[in-house]
Amino acid sequence: MLSNLNLDDSVTEARKTYASARPKARETHEAACAHLPGGNTRTVLFHGPFPLRAARGEGPYLFDTDGHRYVNLLGEYTAGVFGHSHPVIKAALAEAIETGLNLGAHNEAEAELASHVTARFPAMERVRFTNSGTEANLMAVSTARATTGRDAVMVFKGGYHGGLMYFKDGVGGVNAPFSFILGTYNDSDEARHLIRENADRLACVIVEPMLGSGGCIPANSAFLDTLRQETTDCGALLILDEVMTSRFGPNGAGALAGVTPDLMTLGKWVGGGMSFGAFGGRADIMELFDPMKPGSLPHAGTFNNNILSMKAGIAALTQVFTPAEAEALHARGEALRARLNDVFKQAGVAMHASGMGSLMTLHGVAGPVTRMADIAGSNDAAKELLFLDLLERGYYIARRGFLALSLALDDAHLDGFVDAIAEIVQTRKAALPRA
Repeated sequence: MLSNLNLDDSVTEARKTYASARPKARETHEAACAHLPGGNTRTVLFHGPFPLRAARGEGPYLFDTDGHRYVNLLGEYTAGVFGHSHPVIKAALAEAIETGLNLGAHNEAEAELASHVTARFPAMERVRFTNSGTEANLMAVSTARATTGRDAVMVFKGGYHGGLMYFKDGVGGVNAPFSFILGTYNDSDEARHLIRENADRLACVIVEPMLGSGGCIPANSAFLDTLRQETTDCGALLILDEVMTSRFGPNGAGALAGVTPDLMTLGKWVGGGMSFGAFGGRADIMELFDPMKPGSLPHAGTFNNNILSMKAGIAALTQVFTPAEAEALHARGEALRARLNDVFKQAGVAMHASGMGSLMTLHGVAGPVTRMADIAGSNDAAKELLFLDLLERGYYIARRGFLALSLALDDAHLDGFVDAIAEIVQTRKAALPRA
C-alpha cells in the first residue's frame, strides 16, 4: 500500500501515524500554546503536526513522553557530543554543585579551563567566556568594530551566527543592527570584490568554515584563503565561527584548512554541553579587555565563569572529547556520510547527505552540494517524510535533515541507521523524487 502512494499522500499518511502514536505530546503542545507562542520557545525544534516532547535521555537514547525510545542522532545540534549524561561530565557537575553555585567571584576553574582552551585552539592566544555561541559571535564582531574603528560586517547567505545573526533569507528579522554586507558562500571572486569595494568601512568578515544551519556545506579552500588574504590586505579582521566546527579534528575546522583567523568563537560542547560560549584570538586584540589597562573594553556576563560550565568544560576537554577522540569521531562521520550517499545512489532517488566529519544534512536533491544554490530546489516534503519515517523506526534527527553524531553512538547504532534509511528509501521509492 505505502509503495503506491505519491509524495503528498505519503507525508499525510506519515503525519497521521506520528500523531496517533503520541497523544501525550499533542496534549502537552496544546497546553503549552496557552503560554508560549506556538507552544514553543526554541524555533528550530518545532515541526508539524506538533513537536516531539522529550522526557529523558540516557547514553545514545532519547525517550519521549509517550514512551518511545530513539537513537539520538541529533546530538543537541552539536552541543551534545558526549551523549546524554556522560558519567565523567556528571561527576564534574556533582563536584561543582558540592562547592556551591553562583559564587560571584573569580574561581580557579575558569583559569584552568582557559588554559585548556588556548592549548586546544592555538588561534586563541587569549580567550574570554560567554553564555552561548550567540553571545560569543556578537562579542567577536563588536571587538572587531572597536579594534578597527569601522562599522561594516561581512556575512554570507545561509550563515547562522546565533539567534541575532541569521542570514537564511538575507538580512532582516530580529538580527542585530550591524551594517551588514551580504556575500555568497564559497564564491571567492564575489568575496574579493565586496571586500575591496568596502575596504574603508569593513571591520570584519565572519564566516563558518562549514555552513551549519545553512545545510552543512563545507567552505572550499580557495574561498577561505581568499577571505584570509583580502582581510589582511585591507586591515579588517577575519572571524571564524567555530561554534559547531570546532569539533572537527583535534583543533577545529580552521586548523584543518590551514587558516588562522584573527578571532574565533566556540560553543557549548567546549563547556561540557552546558550554557557556554567563548571568543578569542590574537593576544594584541584580546588585550583590549584587560581591565588593568586604561581605556579597556568592558565585557560583562553573570554566568560567564559559572562553576558548572567551567568544571564540565575541563572534564570535557581533558577526559572525554580529547584530540584523539575528536579525530576518531570525525572519521566515523566521513564514513557514515559516504554510506548514506551510496544508499541514495543505488536506489536512484534524489537525496544527498552533505557535510564534513560528524555533522551532516540530508537534502532532497541528488547532489553534489557545494553552494546554497545547489539546495535551492531541495524537496522539503521528501525530507519531512524521511524524518517521520525514521521516528517510527526509532531514530531521531532534525526535521530539516541535520545530524550531529555523539560519542555515545557505536557501530551498531550507525549500522541500524543506515539500514533504516535503506528500508525507507525502498518502501517509499515511488513517492520520492528520482535522481
